[in-house]
Amino acid sequence: MEERIAAPAAPVAEEVGQLYDRMTGIAADFLGDDAQLGYNAHLGYWDTPDSELTYDEATDRLTDVMLERLRIGAGGRLLDVGCGVGAPAVRIARLTGASVTGISVSGEQIARAEALARETPFPDRLDFRLADAMELPFPDASFDAVMALESMCHMPDRMQVYREMRRVLRPGGRIVATDFHGRSASPCPDRLALQQTMGSTTVRIDDYPQLIRTSGLRFLELRDITDETLPRSFAFLAERAEQLRFEFDDTEAACFYNPQSVIDVPALGYLLVVAQRPLVGAPRPLDD
Repeated sequence: MEERIAAPAAPVAEEVGQLYDRMTGIAADFLGDDAQLGYNAHLGYWDTPDSELTYDEATDRLTDVMLERLRIGAGGRLLDVGCGVGAPAVRIARLTGASVTGISVSGEQIARAEALARETPFPDRLDFRLADAMELPFPDASFDAVMALESMCHMPDRMQVYREMRRVLRPGGRIVATDFHGRSASPCPDRLALQQTMGSTTVRIDDYPQLIRTSGLRFLELRDITDETLPRSFAFLAERAEQLRFEFDDTEAACFYNPQSVIDVPALGYLLVVAQRPLVGAPRPLDD
């Protein structure tokens, strides 16, 4: 009889926060923290296989791919759910003139994001807070757009988070997120072990449209951008670990910064998701 592999338990916000408190300092050493610019601790995006973007340029490109879909401009209000150390928020505020509020469950990330904001010419347009996405501390319709860059996988309940994002979003505003999905029907033990260590879960790509609609949102776009992100990102991280002969103190750090050593990469996928809060009284989309 085939042994059944148990799915990882749902992440716990406090534990995810503690994990990122530890990982943030390691990331600064591993990726190279510039106090003026901060660093991106997310994947890179290469539009074409022959793209010559560096890893740092590709991580900015992923932020820009999301920004293209947020449709936010000067004077707009953006919520960044899972803001990390603030580099994407600062980039978006600089490029658009919008005000950005970032939240994280990691006190260390918020402290670094606040320090980064103080180094910019526009600190009044950046606000970083320690907060839980499951219970957003903002009034209804507070924001013109919401983004969640590589944070949905750490949420205990994706639907609850999407409902909260919908609540604080003005009618007609957009949510743009990335998320991880399993590309094989049967999850491999290595991937499940990695998810458990990283306090994360994956989702089935076929379930995402219904997840969005059940959250009260209009589903606009779902793209599998695995090929544009994961292979070259993971290859870069593995190569950097080898070049630096970086010695990780624990398994968690190895999972974050040398994922090729602990995971069957083809089993993991990466999604770009775009949704919208319907206008009041607007007709339901035909695919609902």
